[in-house]
Amino acid sequence: MVLIDKKLFFCLDILWHEICVFCGVYIYILKLSIDWYKMRSNLYSLIKKMKCSRGNSLMEFAVTTAMMAILAATAAPKLSMLSENAKMQKSRNELDKISRQALTFFQDKASVEGRGRFPGQEKYNVSITGAAHSNSSVSVHKTAVLADLITNGGTFDDYRDSDGADWVSVFGASNTDHPAPSNANIASDDAGDAIGKNEWLELFGGEPIGSPYQDGHYVYQVVAGSGSGSKSESPILYIADLENPSQMHYIIQP
Repeated sequence: MVLIDKKLFFCLDILWHEICVFCGVYIYILKLSIDWYKMRSNLYSLIKKMKCSRGNSLMEFAVTTAMMAILAATAAPKLSMLSENAKMQKSRNELDKISRQALTFFQDKASVEGRGRFPGQEKYNVSITGAAHSNSSVSVHKTAVLADLITNGGTFDDYRDSDGADWVSVFGASNTDHPAPSNANIASDDAGDAIGKNEWLELFGGEPIGSPYQDGHYVYQVVAGSGSGSKSESPILYIADLENPSQMHYIIQP
């Protein structure tokens, strides 16, 4: 029953975004139609004043056709922009879902294991990243992640970037439903006793979440927690969409 509810919720969420996109496109086309009608009326009035009555219908047809072509060319970039904005918002909503589940997981593990951790972490003070920073200090690792996402606008803005070598797939790079792009440059799937992709999938009832982008894929890193008692620092979770991690990412530190 839980799986059915989650699938239904996911479908309704997609439907809602599609409706929003449709409404935006419809309103924009309606505005263009009104503008076109006004222009057509003015042109028609001008044509009626012309002396040659035989050519009026042909001239009107030619002008109308030309105006329709101009309006279509004007509308195309706007429609494309609306579609891209809808995809970006959809991806951010999915990142929000993943973040919420990760926070729930963290709190559950804090109750059961004594210290909170994120999916894939063996313990709260173990990092999840690629080979380059697997043994880095917390400060070095954190600086590297922020350079990818935020510092000076972030350098990680394409799924093929070398920055991806430090990022691990959330649901598995070879996931049947939502695999990583074939030429994406990301780290190997998390392994060990607490396998990240398995724990993530369990959080979503075995139903992975896919990016709305063709070259998108959800990836993450965890900067390890440190210290103990009043001086303890909780781990930091970074989640991003491979389409453009510098623009689409979430950062969670309980």
